Amino acid sequence: MAKIGFGGGCHWCTEGVFQALRGVAQVDQGFVQSDAPADSWSEGVIVTFDPSIIPLATLCEVHLRTHSATRARSPSDKYRSAIYIFDDNQRHEAELAIVRFAEEFGNTAHTLVLPFRSFKASDERYQNYYRTDPSLPFCRRFIDPKLDYIRQHFSEVALPEPNSVAEHAVDRDNVSQDPASAGIMTDSSSSIATQSRTSP
Repeated sequence: MAKIGFGGGCHWCTEGVFQALRGVAQVDQGFVQSDAPADSWSEGVIVTFDPSIIPLATLCEVHLRTHSATRARSPSDKYRSAIYIFDDNQRHEAELAIVRFAEEFGNTAHTLVLPFRSFKASDERYQNYYRTDPSLPFCRRFIDPKLDYIRQHFSEVALPEPNSVAEHAVDRDNVSQDPASAGIMTDSSSSIATQSRTSP
């Protein structure tokens, strides 16, 4: 197993995206810290994955295509677009994925490749946010379109859509159904890059 970190927009969305992929054993949702000037806590996830099932390049491509990677942000932004690496080999793969994405999209990708330094988990109430209740308005408005995109463009690594909420065993009460009241950004950072996926 290997680990990689991702940040870009709301971590409820990022968590849901990577939980929908084959070969991903665990997704830890919370806040990630790197080196200055990106040493502020920023929303993100740590993904534990099996490279023999889903390669790092595919994870990076999914990440770049399911949040606004071309939106310029400060490195200290709470929602900074980033790939948090655990070793130098990952740096090369992440940077190559960003270059390929930018060339195909025809625009600059503002996703940073940063060394992972520290992680703190979100409040337990918000863990497994999508899996707990996919019918929540935030899930339907912001996460479902991303999952539909993955199933369409990354079908070889996408998990099948669950038949019902009952298939998810996690139980959590009193989670706000209003994104604004939960302090979740609902602007263009939640949009999806809709260009077609092509093989490297």
